[in-house]
Amino acid sequence: MKIPISVLVVIYKSNGDVLLIERADRANFWQSVTGSLDFLGEDLSLAAVREVFEETGIDAKLLPAEALQDMHHQIEYEIYPAWQHRYAPGIVKNTEHWFSLKVPSKTEIILAPREHIAYQWLPYRAAAEKCFSPSNSQAILQLFSAH
Repeated sequence: MKIPISVLVVIYKSNGDVLLIERADRANFWQSVTGSLDFLGEDLSLAAVREVFEETGIDAKLLPAEALQDMHHQIEYEIYPAWQHRYAPGIVKNTEHWFSLKVPSKTEIILAPREHIAYQWLPYRAAAEKCFSPSNSQAILQLFSAH
C-alpha cells in the first residue's frame, strides 16, 4: 500500500521551460515528477531525488547542491478515486510536498515506460495550463512568481 505522503518536483531550465511528463495509465494526463515516500520517515529531499531519477533518468546528485530546492510548501488533496485502491482502506487524502530542480539546458530525459510515455519542455505558463492537477499548476506558478 502507498503511503499518503508524496513529493512533487517541478523540473525547469534557466530559460523558464518546465518539464512535463505524460502518464502511461491516463492519456493526456501531463504532470511534473511526483511520487510517494517508500517508507515512513524517508527524507523528503531524498524521496524527491529518487523520484526524479526513477521517472526521468536525471541524477540530481550529480547537479550542484543548490539545484534541488525545497519550496517549503505542502498541500493536502483528495486522492483521485481511480487511484484510491493503491492506499489502505479509508485513506482518501494525501499530503504533497513541493520541490524544484533546476537542470542544465541540454539535460537528457529517459522515461520509465511503465509510468510515463512522453515528455515535453514548455514555457512555464503553458506547462501550468497543461497539467491535469490544479496543485501541480499552482506549484509551477508559485516557483516562477518567486523569480
